Amino acid sequence: MAMSGAKHEAVPEINVTPMIDILLVLLIIFMVISPQKPHQFEAKVPEKPPEKMPENQAPDPLSLLVTVPAFGDSYKLNTEELKGIQELADRLYRALDGRPNDRKAVFIKAPKSKPYGDVVKVIDAVKASGGSPIGLQIEGLEP
Repeated sequence: MAMSGAKHEAVPEINVTPMIDILLVLLIIFMVISPQKPHQFEAKVPEKPPEKMPENQAPDPLSLLVTVPAFGDSYKLNTEELKGIQELADRLYRALDGRPNDRKAVFIKAPKSKPYGDVVKVIDAVKASGGSPIGLQIEGLEP
């Protein structure tokens, strides 16, 4: 028997209805999980400087900067030169003692060539002295 006429092939179609259902369920889940209002940000207003400040005393910086040299065992705390990790830890403790918690930030600036273990020793000294949070910087980022 010969068939007359054109051959009809079945054209495959993708049923998108289940995909749309899944998409809508995921949309509802993400809408429920996401917060309705953004969280409030706490704004900290700077304190008024004291009326009488000694002339030879510099204002207390908000954060401290520890500079680690590429070679050697001397460190800088802001502009003060310190010899050895123990002297750095003692000076950090004196600088951070009595400060409010929001003013105990310490930044550690080290060159990329410094071994990781040496920088970790400095981080440990800062933690033991009460510094928190601790920020890490690398050399060469200055403008």
